[in-house]
Amino acid sequence: MNHEVVISCALTGAGDSTGRSPHVPITPKQVADAGIAAAKAGAAIVHCHVREPSGKPSRDPKLYKEVCDRIRDSGTDVILNLTCGMGGELTLDKNNPMKFDPAGTDIASADERIEHLELCMPEIATLDCGTMNFGDGDGMAIFPPGVLRHMAKRMKAIGVKPEMEVFDTGHLWFAKQLCAEGLVDAPPMFQICLGIPWGAPADSDSMKHMRDMLPPGAFWAGFGISRMQMPMVAQAVLLGGNVRVGLEDNLYLERGKLATNAQLVEKAVRIIELLGARPVTPAEARAKLSLRPSN
Repeated sequence: MNHEVVISCALTGAGDSTGRSPHVPITPKQVADAGIAAAKAGAAIVHCHVREPSGKPSRDPKLYKEVCDRIRDSGTDVILNLTCGMGGELTLDKNNPMKFDPAGTDIASADERIEHLELCMPEIATLDCGTMNFGDGDGMAIFPPGVLRHMAKRMKAIGVKPEMEVFDTGHLWFAKQLCAEGLVDAPPMFQICLGIPWGAPADSDSMKHMRDMLPPGAFWAGFGISRMQMPMVAQAVLLGGNVRVGLEDNLYLERGKLATNAQLVEKAVRIIELLGARPVTPAEARAKLSLRPSN
C-alpha cells in the first residue's frame, strides 16, 4: 500500500463531454480556474488539455500558454502536466478506407505534437505509448514507435518528464523499451489508463497485472473511467500506486449528480484518508519524481 499518494486531476480532456456537463472547462480561463480549484482541493498535479471556444479539442500552443500563465500568475503551487495526445487522431472514410475522414482526423508530426512544450515548459507532459482503437467507430489513436521515440528525445532534451500513458500491456512493454534505451530519465513515470474501449478494462486484475509489469523503481499512478473512477482510486492506493481523477475521465460525483473537478479531488482525498494514507503536496510530489522546477 502507498501511504503518501500523489493526486493528479485531468481537467477537461478531448472527449465530446462539454454538452453533457456545464462543469467541463472550455476556455483557457475556465481550465486554469478549474486547475487552481483542484490544487486547493488537494491535487498535486493538474493535467491540461485545451479547447476552442466551441468546445472542440485543440492543440493551439497559444491556448496552452494562456492556461499555464494564468495558473502560474495565480501563485498556486501545482505541477503542470500538458497533454501531447493531440495530433494522433485518425478516422477512416467509411466508403473508401484508403482515405481518411477529415471530420475525425488530425494527424500531426512529432514536432507539432510537442510544439507547446517548448513554449510553456511544464514539468510533465504525457506520452501515449501505443496505437489503439478508440471506441466502436472507425477512429484510432495513432502513436507509432518512431514518433514516440522522437517525442521522448525532445522531452528529455528540454527537461520535461514524460508521463508514459499505457492503455494496454503492449503499450507498457514499449514504454519499458523507451526506458531501456535511455530515452526516459529515472524515475520513469507511468500512468495506467483503464476502461477506455478497447484498451485494458478497469478492474483489479488488469491494474495488478500492469503494475506487476513495471520496471523496478518506477513511479506509477492508475485510473478508471466513468463509474470505475473512485474504485480504481482505492485499488491504486492499495497496490502501492498514485491516483488520477477529473472530468476528463468521469463527469459524476455520484449517480445522477454532476461533479466539478475540485469535488472529484475532494472525494479522492476522502478515500485516500479513509484507507489510512494521505495526499502529498506538490513539493513532495516533485521530490518523488525528481522534477526540475517549473518556469
